[in-house]
Amino acid sequence: MERLTKTKKIKRKRKHGFLRRKKTHAGKRVVKRRRQKGRKRIAI
Repeated sequence: MERLTKTKKIKRKRKHGFLRRKKTHAGKRVVKRRRQKGRKRIAI
């Protein structure tokens, strides 16, 4: 099955990347929770 849309890496990183997460209080909470859960990837 072919991929319908080609993800723009830069756009994806700017929206959901680690630095973007660290900027906001809610984002920091997300990173913290994912660390506690033991995720291999905390953010994109």
